[in-house]
Amino acid sequence: MAGFNGFGGANMQNLLKQAQKMQEQMQQDREELENTIFYANAGGGMVEVEMNGKREITSLKIKPEVIDPEDAEMLEDLIMAAINDANRQIDEKTAEIAPNLGGMF
Repeated sequence: MAGFNGFGGANMQNLLKQAQKMQEQMQQDREELENTIFYANAGGGMVEVEMNGKREITSLKIKPEVIDPEDAEMLEDLIMAAINDANRQIDEKTAEIAPNLGGMF
């Protein structure tokens, strides 16, 4: 006897296999993104940031010549610009490799 609305056991098994395959691909995409290192800089390389796909800063480098005690605001702006650029790169990569994951990252 055929299953509910024409979905027999074989059809349901195929659907479950497809769902499992999609879930495995989503996990691979997530791991790929989390392990990718993104590089960004600001001020012509005066501030450099490395960030992984989990949005954790793994490195922050500041050239000594940009450190001016009289103008801390400029340094703060450069740091924020570099971090924001790295985050933008992560967003772009997320959209590229996993457009169907939405807000999972």
